[in-house]
Order: sequence, then structure tokens, then C-alpha cells
Amino acid sequence: QGALLIYVGRLSAEKQIERIKPVLDALPQTRLALVGDGPYRQQLEKIFENTATTFVGYLCGKELASAYACGDAFLFPSSTETLGLVLLEAMAAGCPVVGANKGGIPDIINDGINGCLYNPDGSDEGAASLIHATQRLLGNDLERQAMRKAAREEAERWGWAGATEQLRGYYRQVLNQSLEIAA
Repeated sequence: QGALLIYVGRLSAEKQIERIKPVLDALPQTRLALVGDGPYRQQLEKIFENTATTFVGYLCGKELASAYACGDAFLFPSSTETLGLVLLEAMAAGCPVVGANKGGIPDIINDGINGCLYNPDGSDEGAASLIHATQRLLGNDLERQAMRKAAREEAERWGWAGATEQLRGYYRQVLNQSLEIAA
């Protein structure tokens, strides 16, 4: 069995899910699971016809956590995301991510450490870059295991405890600046 690529999210045009098809063409041993539903599902079923793609539908809870954990790589082709909470969900399950080097995604993905970034610009170049990033992520079992661990650690940094501590730090900075100005 080849690697299992997963996508989780709304099946809509702006998510640019069709960008994954060239990856399946270039890596014929791979399989794709599209988890989620939305207005673009019928078009995607046509686009991914005759590929090893399964439309899983909407999942939540333990089933969703299992889907993330089963993936060898989470492909997130959208180049219009400001953050993408699904990236953090995938990483929390230890699934390394391939995402666009655009928007808020590079704030989460450290290329080659906890996932891989691709350059989404230009249709042919973007497709080649996505294929290359996926090959890099899937290429070496030891590296992928290290990426799984690093992905999980990164997701933990973005948990409520980390976010709260970061906010407290901002408040401390502001208070210290106010005290310095007052003095």
C-alpha cells in the first residue's frame, strides 16, 4: 500500500483542493482521503475520477482524530488561508503537513522540520512545487517520524496554555512600558 494523503475541511472552490490531483498523478502509489463536505464536492468527484481518492464525508470527534492519525501527510493546498486551524489539528494528531508558503501557514510550518512548504504561484510551477514538497515529506521514514514528533510539539505550542501565556507576556510588556513612561 502506498502513502495515505489526507485533506480535511470544507469542499469549496476557494480551498483549491484540485491542486492535489497532479500529486496523485505523479505519485501513483499514493491514495487520497478527502474528509469533509461542501458545495464543490460534485465537481471534485469528477476531477478525481479514476484516481485512488475516497470521499469520506463529514467526520467529528474520535473518527476525525483517527482520520488525521491515519494519514502519512496532510495536504493543505489553499494559498488564501490566514491560519488554518485544520493544520494544527493535523499536527496535534502527529500528521505532518504540506502547505502553501503564503499567508499564516509559514508561521506554523517550519519547512523540513514539522512539515513541508510549497510555492503555490503559477499553475505549472505550483503543481511541481506541491509534488516536490509531498515527495520530500514522504521520502524517508525516519525523517517523517521526526516530522510527526515535531508537528505534535508545534501544535502543543499553540494550545490554550501557550496562547494564554503569550497573551500574559503581551500584557506584561504593555504594563512595563506604561510604568516606564509614567516614571
